[in-house]
Amino acid sequence: MAKFTQESKLKAAKRYLNELVSYRDLANQVGVDQSVLRYWVMLVRHHGDQAFTFPYTNYPSAFKLRVIQFITEKNCSIREASAIFHIPDPCMVRRWVKKWERAGEDAFGSLEMRPSTMTSNHKDKKIKDNSSNQTMEDMKKELEYLRMENAYLKKLKGLSSGRTITNEIKAKVVFELRNEFPVTKMIKVAKLPKSTYYHITKKLDQPDPDRKWKRRINFIYHKHLGRLGYRRITDVLQAKGHDINKKKVLRIMRELGLKCIVRMKKYKSYKGKVGKVAPNILNRNFRADKPNQKWVTDVTEFKLFGQKLYLSPILDLFNGEIITYTLQSRPTFDLVEKMLEKGLKHVNEGDELLIHSDQGWHYQMAQYRRTLKKHNITQSMSRKGNCYDNSVMENFFGIMKSEFLYLKEFDSIEHFKEELKEYMYYYNHLRIKSRLKRKSPVAYRVSTELAA
Repeated sequence: MAKFTQESKLKAAKRYLNELVSYRDLANQVGVDQSVLRYWVMLVRHHGDQAFTFPYTNYPSAFKLRVIQFITEKNCSIREASAIFHIPDPCMVRRWVKKWERAGEDAFGSLEMRPSTMTSNHKDKKIKDNSSNQTMEDMKKELEYLRMENAYLKKLKGLSSGRTITNEIKAKVVFELRNEFPVTKMIKVAKLPKSTYYHITKKLDQPDPDRKWKRRINFIYHKHLGRLGYRRITDVLQAKGHDINKKKVLRIMRELGLKCIVRMKKYKSYKGKVGKVAPNILNRNFRADKPNQKWVTDVTEFKLFGQKLYLSPILDLFNGEIITYTLQSRPTFDLVEKMLEKGLKHVNEGDELLIHSDQGWHYQMAQYRRTLKKHNITQSMSRKGNCYDNSVMENFFGIMKSEFLYLKEFDSIEHFKEELKEYMYYYNHLRIKSRLKRKSPVAYRVSTELAA
């Protein structure tokens, strides 16, 4: 192997530390074994630019035993201990360890008889005992700093979890390590101002100011089985008289790891023109002044226990209430026909009702249109391929699937039907809406009827 100067070794080690290059590639470029290059890098990490300036060539017995003691107590590798104690070649330490394993402390002769100085690289230069002792003290301090830095970085990685590292996170790391290392030294490792650390930890000792909000939000979230997002949880809290805004609820939900369930897509019933298509009279005017003025309907599909089920509800645009619904295993015409028959029972004399749907084949059938005409109900249909024309119904399907279908577990089809009935009651009577003055659909309808 070619001889390398101090400068060439330092340059090679710094190339690894500063460039995106592997040990293998760099070792091949430099012409040195990978293990040697790794040791160069370790020396530079511990001693910087002075890594390859070794002031001593002859080590006393006390020093050798101190290195061995460090290896056994700290469970440290020979290579790493050699780098920490600034020894040119780890093979020297390996020989010390083998002698010590064979003969113990006697391997290096009497400590009193051994020279208490280390011979310098410079000719005839002697280092006094106090200078040698001072060097050992420096090594101990450096070792302690490295231990603190290692513990700090490990704890920091766990607490930050990929987030931006703030002074609060640094202070928490130091606070958790306060029983292992001196706080004054750990603050320096964290590069945190002393006043900042004590200001933050003072707040850690105080009760969480959001503890009551966290309990309330957590209770509401789980009571509704994760169906509510931060906006509707805010509505629930404000409806109960609590003064809190949605931004604070969102922040607390993020801290608690609470998140509303994602919505899924719906079933498409369009099969082309199979009957007569009605014009889009509703024209996205989804506001109604009174009950039974504007209804919307549609069909959605989902799978359970290896079979498909089809749900056909009617929704009143006045308050978002589900008037009625039908559920079948096949999307035949009677699915919509039975739904309409049940819905007509809620129509009062004098109601001027409009019912809107998409261009699904059920709603184009002559029999469906005749029933509407018989009861003086105006028919309206969305434009072809335009789901926004019936977005209120689309929205309900998304809510129902995310809050009920994908959230609950069912034992059988019959169990599913029972749970669906309970959910429809929940949706109409318990689930509040912002636009309904934080009331449920039924409660809002009743309040308007009493006011009238």
